[in-house]
Amino acid sequence: MGTGAEVNLNHPSPLAPGWLSYPDNVNRLNPALWARDVDRPADELTISGLTVSDLAEQYGTPLFVVSEDDFRTRARSFKDAFDAAFADLCGGVDVYYAGKSFLCTEIAHWVAEEGLRLDTCSGGELAIAIRAGIPGEHLGLHGNNKSDAELGRALDLKLGRIVVDSLPELERVAALAAARGTIANVMLRLTPGVHASTHEFIATAHEDQKFGLSLADGESSPAAQAVAAALGHDAVNLLGVHCHIGSQIFESEGFELAARRLLAFLADVRDRHGVELPELDLGGGYGIAYIETDTPRPPAEIAMAMADVVRSTCAKFGLRVPRISIEPGRAIVGSTTFTLYRVGTTKTVRVDVEGGDTAPRRYVSVDGGMSDNPRPVLYDADYSAVLASRSSDATGVLSRVVGMHCESGDIVVRDVYLPADTDAGDLVAVPGTGAYCWALSSNYNWVPRPPVIAVRNGQARLIVRGETEDDILARDIPRTNN
Repeated sequence: MGTGAEVNLNHPSPLAPGWLSYPDNVNRLNPALWARDVDRPADELTISGLTVSDLAEQYGTPLFVVSEDDFRTRARSFKDAFDAAFADLCGGVDVYYAGKSFLCTEIAHWVAEEGLRLDTCSGGELAIAIRAGIPGEHLGLHGNNKSDAELGRALDLKLGRIVVDSLPELERVAALAAARGTIANVMLRLTPGVHASTHEFIATAHEDQKFGLSLADGESSPAAQAVAAALGHDAVNLLGVHCHIGSQIFESEGFELAARRLLAFLADVRDRHGVELPELDLGGGYGIAYIETDTPRPPAEIAMAMADVVRSTCAKFGLRVPRISIEPGRAIVGSTTFTLYRVGTTKTVRVDVEGGDTAPRRYVSVDGGMSDNPRPVLYDADYSAVLASRSSDATGVLSRVVGMHCESGDIVVRDVYLPADTDAGDLVAVPGTGAYCWALSSNYNWVPRPPVIAVRNGQARLIVRGETEDDILARDIPRTNN
């Protein structure tokens, strides 16, 4: 085949990444990527029996579509699996939903109704929790640079835990609590030096980053200093220690090594201070399936592996098993949601390949993009997509789903085989967008943020209203005539 020759589209493209397989049926769904009630019983994608065409007509596009049943099932599965695995060790586990992944008032209600607690990391997330009526003792507050106002609110709400990130913050918490005549429930966030296999920007337990108190340098480490300082403050109730090694992690070794290091630290605290701290938070970061090669572990498997490590390590050090807590976010909400887009324009370009040949890549432009999903441009995140509003007999062609923003990096799905006849007016659905998509959304190019709907039992309802131009103009201060 010479330069410029046509390529037979009915085979894998030489431009495709090695992990992307050529589909024998472009209409087939990969169930690992979707909520459990998403299906294609005939021509069109459905969720809980509702067609995407009807949803798009009623709510517009782009549109975040959340399966409420799938969210609740995933939340319960973490709670049930960890309670069962740790029943003989510490009576169960406290599961904190990581609100930063996606939070609104309705989601907060689901979290509480399924027996989970809620982890927040800002005053705004605390405000959502308050609106949802979650009691303070079931809330945690994270953050490496909390304001005095946020800390004061946490103390006034009598939060179950404030996760302290540094020595200066510990002193501020103690002073604010003393001034109020109250006691601050504190956990210390530690960096155990575990390097998870994930993107550099979402690996959070190595030394060279902004979070936490280092375990390096033994007795003189920042972690050891923080424990001594916390135990010396009358206004601080030191509950225990916390770590979070990163996000979108599939391997178990990092979690197990972090647990061993933190339990060894708790044993050292006991030996030096005569105190057995009662709690240990092992964080979250459990991965989900965004593409066909992702292999997330089921909650029961994660729970049993962690329980085995906690059991053996506590026995090794003669340590009483602390109350364990975890913080799944993405693993609960990520796969519950897909984003529905409408195609605007398409074009096919030819790209140079080895040997002087070229191969086609089809660009499919949709009515959203990096303003509703910045993860591809931030983290090189991969997603998948399907033609959702109809089935097609056309050949699958390597496609790139791109947004409508004025940025060449505005890519929603970098590589996917879509039907060659995908065209203007079609609906395209991108699964796995529940976590860190709407939560990271912006008004770039002054684009209003899309609505979020929840679907259950064949009914859809709005849980986050989409923005209008009036909403975004309301914050812009016009010139006044003097």
